[in-house]
Amino acid sequence: MSSTPSEKDIPVHTENVTRNRVHTEDALHYEVIQEDVQVEQLVSEVQAVDEAKARELQAELAASSQQGYHPITPEERKAHNSLNLKFDLLVVPFCALIYLFNGLDRSNVGNAVTNGFITDLNLPANSVNTATTLFFATYVPFMPISASIGKRVGQSYWLGVMGVCWGILTLGHTFVKTQGQLIAIRLLIGVAESGFFATATSYIALFYPRHNLALRIAFFYFAFAIAGGFGGLIAYGCFSINGKLWGWQYLFIIEGVLSILIAIVTPFWLPVSPGRAWFLTKEERHYADKRMVIDAAANTDSTFRLSRRDVVEAFKDWKMWIMLPSNIFATLGPAGFSIFFPVVVKGLGYSGALANLMTVPPYVIGAITVLCMAYSSDRFKERTYHTLAGVTVVIIGLALAIGIPLENTKGRYGGLIILLMGTFVSTPITTAWIAGNTPEPGKRTVVLAINGWGNIGGIIGSEIYIPQYGPDYRYPLTISLVLLCCCWVGYVVVNLYLRYVNHTRAKIVANMTPEELERENKDATRYADKKLTFVYGL
Repeated sequence: MSSTPSEKDIPVHTENVTRNRVHTEDALHYEVIQEDVQVEQLVSEVQAVDEAKARELQAELAASSQQGYHPITPEERKAHNSLNLKFDLLVVPFCALIYLFNGLDRSNVGNAVTNGFITDLNLPANSVNTATTLFFATYVPFMPISASIGKRVGQSYWLGVMGVCWGILTLGHTFVKTQGQLIAIRLLIGVAESGFFATATSYIALFYPRHNLALRIAFFYFAFAIAGGFGGLIAYGCFSINGKLWGWQYLFIIEGVLSILIAIVTPFWLPVSPGRAWFLTKEERHYADKRMVIDAAANTDSTFRLSRRDVVEAFKDWKMWIMLPSNIFATLGPAGFSIFFPVVVKGLGYSGALANLMTVPPYVIGAITVLCMAYSSDRFKERTYHTLAGVTVVIIGLALAIGIPLENTKGRYGGLIILLMGTFVSTPITTAWIAGNTPEPGKRTVVLAINGWGNIGGIIGSEIYIPQYGPDYRYPLTISLVLLCCCWVGYVVVNLYLRYVNHTRAKIVANMTPEELERENKDATRYADKKLTFVYGL
C-alpha cells in the first residue's frame, strides 16, 4: 500500500506550517523591534552627546564673553599693542609720578624724625606716632566720599585738586611748632590724600582690559614702592644743607613745592577717558572705547556716571568684605612699616643721614620685585598664587628680622630687604583682582575706595612701631608676622569661595538656551558681576 497521507492528515500538516510561519514572522518582527529600539537608543545617545557638547559650548561662549578682551586678528593685535604702548608712555607714568609725591608727602615725617624733628620742636616722644595714627583717622573714612566726588567731577581733574591740597599741607609742616599743629596738619593731609589711590586705580582701569591691568597698576604702585628710597635720597640731600632752616624744614619745602607743580599740570596732561585722549587719532579713540566695552571693564555710557545703585551694590559686595581683612593685614607693611623704616634702620646703628640712605636699596629691590610679579600675574591671568607668593616672602623676611640678633647688623638688614621684596606685591595685584571682578565703572570706583580701608593696617603699624620697642622692634615685627599669616589664609579662603561661585554658575549656564543667555546678559535685574554669565578671575 502506498504511504501517501490521507486527507485527514493534510490539514494538520498545513496548520503546522502556518504555525511555524507565524512563529518565524513573530521572531522577525521582534528582531526588527529590537533593532528599532537599539537604533532609537543610539540616536538618543548621540543627541544627548550633541546636547551636552552644545551646552558645554554655550557655557564656554558665555564664560569667554565675560573673561576679558582678547585681540584675535593681526590687525587687532597691532592696534591693541599700539594703544597699550601709548597709554604706558603717557598715562601710567604721569599717574605714577603723582603717586611718588603722594608717598613722599606721607612718609617724610619718618625721615624728619631721624634729623631731630622731635627734639628741635621739643615734642613728646610719641607725638609722631599719634599724628600718624590720626592721619588714618581721616584718611580711611573719607576714601569713598573723595573717590565718589572724583567720579562725578572727572577723575583726571580730581587727581590734580588732591595733589595741590596735599602739597600745600606738606609745606605747612615747615611752620609746625606744637604737637597740636602737627596733628591738625596730619588730619587734613588724611582728607586730602584719602581718595587718591581709589581714584587713580579706577582711572587707569578705564584704559586697559582686565588681563593687562595688573602690570600697569604695578607700574603705578612702583612709584609708591620707591618713594621710601627716593625720599631717603632727598632727605639725605636736604639734611646736608647748612642754611638758616633745619634740614627737615628744607625737606618739607622741596617736596611740597614739587607736589603742587605736578598737580597743576595734571588736568591738562591726563585725558578724561580713552575716547577723549588728546594723543590718539579718531580711529584709535573709537577702538579704545570699543575694546573696553567688549572687555566688560567699562561702558562708554557709564564711564562718567555714578548712580545710587553703584554705591548700594558696592556696599553689598560680599567678595569685597571677605577680602578686606586680608588687605588690612597685607597693608600693614607698606602703609605702616614704610613710615618708620628709617627709624628701624637707625636702630641697627646707622646715623640719621646714613639711615635714610640705607633705606634706598630695599625699596629699589622691592619695586623691581613687584613689577616682575605683576607681569607674571598678567601673563598667566592669575591673581591668587602671585598674591600668596608676595605675602610668603614678607613672612620669611619678618621671621629673619625677628630671629637674627641685633648685633648681626648685616644679617638683620638682609632680612629687612627680603621683607620689602614682598611687601609691595599684594596691593597692586589684589587691586587688579578686584577691579577685574567689578566690571561696572561706577561700582568699581566705590569698591576700590572701600577696599582702601585696608589702610587701617597703617593705624596698626603706627601704634606698634614706637620707640619703646626699639632698637630691635622685635615685638611689632612679631605682631606683623602673625597678622601676615592670617592674611595668607584669608586670600586662600577668597580663592576657594570664588571657585565655588564660578562652578555653581557654570552648571546653571550649561542648561541655558542661547536666548536665555542673551536675556541674562541684557537684563539689569542682576547687576554687573552678579550676572550668571560673569566668571570671576582667580
